[in-house]
Amino acid sequence: MLDSLQVSLQSWLWPGLSAVLSVLATYAVYRLALGVFRHFSSSRTVLRLFLDAAARALGVVFCLLALVGALETAPDDLPFMQAVRQITTLLLVLAVTWASVRLTSAIGEVIVALNPVLEGQWKRARKVETQTRFLVRALNILIVIIGLGAALMTFESVQHMGASLLASAGVGGLILGFAARPVLSNLLAGMQIALTQPFRIDDVLHVQGEWCWVEEVTATYVVVRVWDLRRLVIPLQWFIENPFQNWSRNNSDLLGTVFLWVDYTMPVEPLREEFNRLLANSNLWDGKLATVQVTDSSDQAMQVRFLMSAADSTRNWDLRCAVREGLITFIQHNYPDQLPRLRARLVDSPDP
Repeated sequence: MLDSLQVSLQSWLWPGLSAVLSVLATYAVYRLALGVFRHFSSSRTVLRLFLDAAARALGVVFCLLALVGALETAPDDLPFMQAVRQITTLLLVLAVTWASVRLTSAIGEVIVALNPVLEGQWKRARKVETQTRFLVRALNILIVIIGLGAALMTFESVQHMGASLLASAGVGGLILGFAARPVLSNLLAGMQIALTQPFRIDDVLHVQGEWCWVEEVTATYVVVRVWDLRRLVIPLQWFIENPFQNWSRNNSDLLGTVFLWVDYTMPVEPLREEFNRLLANSNLWDGKLATVQVTDSSDQAMQVRFLMSAADSTRNWDLRCAVREGLITFIQHNYPDQLPRLRARLVDSPDP
């Protein structure tokens, strides 16, 4: 037993040494070329972005290629040669898959970098970023599936099962499709959202009664940041099947309202003047719209609506709060008797 092991190790001495030297030489040349390229290139160029994203994976690929080439020149009658070659090929397939995923992800980063959010062009930039992230994630899933399939095909037993697998592909496909229906529906919904663009990254949405921003879009779900910093994770299929509000679909401008109930004896003109004064002194108002109207009435009071505009949802909310506070203070100081009151008529009942 020891003699046979010693013979096997001796037979592997030179092939193994040449394989190790080939890998080390390849790695050294790769690191040298990588350092030279990084030294003479800008950090924001397209090739540099691709290389930085996949540098480690490409190094593994080149080293495995050198190892495969060294093993091909080794004698076929070496002990365990077949198993070593198969393991090396499997690792090479996985490394190529890893590098492909990293390069595909870099495509998304490059496209986003080439389309920065410039003043007046935020809509186009968000559209490109959202579509790119959807398509890149879908492409990464496809690359992983192909890579795993190629890795499995390196085993002869799997190759021999190919005919029977193809024969049963119809039934297996139906079973797999039914089992993976939620995942597939979300993937298809993601493709539909990427093409139709009902929302984009950083869009302001009103979803399930929550005021939130689109923070992250994946292949199967969307992460939205609520105004109080909570996160909602919503499946993509939900956006296809349910209505939601997009407050920044075409632009971020919004109209805000403040409703006040006051007594019928309250004159409207002083409220209108105070409202215009509050807006003029506020840096939150965009100067586009300011309207005061009596919109409702009851048997006890009337409702006055104060309509104003702001550049975005955050300024709109702050402006509404400030105007509401200012108007209530104005009424308290100048017309305290005109606040809503409950009227009743006292009638003397006849003596029994």
